[in-house]
Amino acid sequence: MTAGGLQVRRLTTPHLRAIDLDLAPGECVGITGPSGSGKSLLLRALADMDPFEGQISLGGESVHSMPAPQWRRRVALLPATSAWWYDSVGPHFRRVDTPAYEALGFPPEVADWEIRRLSSGERQRLSLLRLLAMRPEVLLLDEPTANLDAANTRRAEALITAYIRQRMAATLWVSHDRDQLERLCARGYRLVAGRLNPLFNGRRGN
Repeated sequence: MTAGGLQVRRLTTPHLRAIDLDLAPGECVGITGPSGSGKSLLLRALADMDPFEGQISLGGESVHSMPAPQWRRRVALLPATSAWWYDSVGPHFRRVDTPAYEALGFPPEVADWEIRRLSSGERQRLSLLRLLAMRPEVLLLDEPTANLDAANTRRAEALITAYIRQRMAATLWVSHDRDQLERLCARGYRLVAGRLNPLFNGRRGN
């Protein structure tokens, strides 16, 4: 594998059956499937958040060769529902990145906003910014635009695809929206009965 790529061999959990998958640097791969099929559980296993059997490596380095927090900074999961620890937005970020805020439709003063007053869509966009601020090498995205309207979906898609290009991040994008996956991903799979089945190969033109 090229440095930075993610390699998965015979990944097995109580819900997943011997999954093999390669993600090259800068490649975006989509996964869809019915609710409860294990899509989120797959991402959690890849982020070393749930027990698994098999092998996962990043640029040739095994997940078992480094502490879990270090792995999770490099192979970063954006969950469907994010956690917040402080009362306001700003303390969740090391610095105020005004261009990044604006790219997702926020004013600079968003740093002062109270978390409890945020809508689900605002939380989702800010959790995406928080993830990208860590500069991970691999993005594991669990329905990153599910709570967004059309305009904010376009903003989020543009920010993610720009990050993938600029950082050559290997990306696994989970979504129920097959149209979105076909537009943005190089190939796609459907997860059914714990197995990945090829769905499409080749990104559709915008």
